[in-house]
Amino acid sequence: MKFLYKEAFKRNLGLLTENEQEKLKDFVIAIPGMGAMGSAHLISFVRQGFEKFKIADDDSFELVNFNRQYGAILKTIGKKKTEVMRKKALEINPNCKIEIFNKLDEDNIENFLDDVHLLVDALDFFSLDIRRDIINLSLKMKIPVVSAGPIGFGSAYLIFLPSGPNFNQYFNINKNTPYNESLAKFTVGLIPKLLQRNYMQKVDFNEKQGPSSIAGVNLASGVALINALKILLRRGEVKPVPYYHQFDVMKNKYVCKRLLFGNKGPLQKLKIKYALNKFFKDYSKN
Repeated sequence: MKFLYKEAFKRNLGLLTENEQEKLKDFVIAIPGMGAMGSAHLISFVRQGFEKFKIADDDSFELVNFNRQYGAILKTIGKKKTEVMRKKALEINPNCKIEIFNKLDEDNIENFLDDVHLLVDALDFFSLDIRRDIINLSLKMKIPVVSAGPIGFGSAYLIFLPSGPNFNQYFNINKNTPYNESLAKFTVGLIPKLLQRNYMQKVDFNEKQGPSSIAGVNLASGVALINALKILLRRGEVKPVPYYHQFDVMKNKYVCKRLLFGNKGPLQKLKIKYALNKFFKDYSKN
């Protein structure tokens, strides 16, 4: 059967105009990470009608990915996440143009961001160095950033615009900040209210592990896509950092507040100190 773009995405009309839907084909979306969030983002954006992507990941699928990653099935175990997800995207829309980067580092992130209109951060929660570098460089290159991920049975997300604070300024982190301190600051800056704290267990910062559900992944993908549409099509209010967002369905709460001084505020500093004492062992050795 021949693929027809207008027929495939006509149910988007009424939420988007025909002109807006056509515009989506020309935007280039960069998605670093093809795990739980990256795979969900890619499929969501493809089904919305976006066609041009740059994706990156150096990992392969494992059985432990089955609870939350779109490309994880028995026959893809051991296969590259980027290759699997490109194939899945092309099965939805064969007109997609998807450039693969098997690994991102300081030597190729500028190339990864070249000609990109929006960065959708899907890096692993604990991958702080490359996240800091790619978000800061995106903003320097005038590329907006949406960073959304699952937190418990909900989602936390931040929006960075070139006109606002960058990653370093909001989180009060730089390349010389010790890793554990950076992770504590990232956590506290992402979810200052910690809505999930009463029910989310088995978070091990030292082992870089924590629970994650497909429910939270799907929520995070939804908020990322909707904010991407608002930014790229210039419709609807966007609340970028220093605003933070956390939506927790289990607690029936949505928090969107302005963290005026980012992590430099006195209350945030107390929360960071508490996080270091509670979640990290042997911090003094780092």
